[in-house]
Amino acid sequence: MMSDLALIMALASESKGLFEAENIAVHYSGIGKVNAAFKAFEVIQKTGCTILLNLGTAGSSHFDAHSLVEVTTFVQRDMDVSPLGFEVGVTPMDQEFPEAINLEPYFQHLPKGICGTGDSFETGEPKVPCQLVDMEGYALAKVCKKLGVRLISVKYITDGANDTAHLDWEENLLLGAQKLLALYQSMEH
Repeated sequence: MMSDLALIMALASESKGLFEAENIAVHYSGIGKVNAAFKAFEVIQKTGCTILLNLGTAGSSHFDAHSLVEVTTFVQRDMDVSPLGFEVGVTPMDQEFPEAINLEPYFQHLPKGICGTGDSFETGEPKVPCQLVDMEGYALAKVCKKLGVRLISVKYITDGANDTAHLDWEENLLLGAQKLLALYQSMEH
């Protein structure tokens, strides 16, 4: 399986160089949905992978800080065309994926969650029901679905998506990288 897999993360600060130190290739997308979509497409085209593994960080007021959560559903927490009569989170005229994108679970031992993706650093209650928040996942999921590639996504909860989230995120990156690396290495066996 590992030979068919490509690893994508948003930022090098999320891996802290630990993956590279173990000679694990990491593709970094940059922040946000547009960067994530472009990089996912590029990685899939260049590597021919059949599985894209997304490891990264997320905020959550639902899951405990420092836990790993496997995302089984992605929604867009910033898609708001409600003035035209659409529900928040629904992409108008999108026949394939107007709302949520569901993923097949991979890790039996991890808690599962719905992740709200948006181009903002969430510090409050998202408009769309979800249990954790990120800035890239929905875009990765959509590209993978369109190209027939399996996405597995696991997030390390760095913060409570509240008014101290930016401080907690920075402070918890190293521990998150260590936990994500251990999870990745467990997949090799």
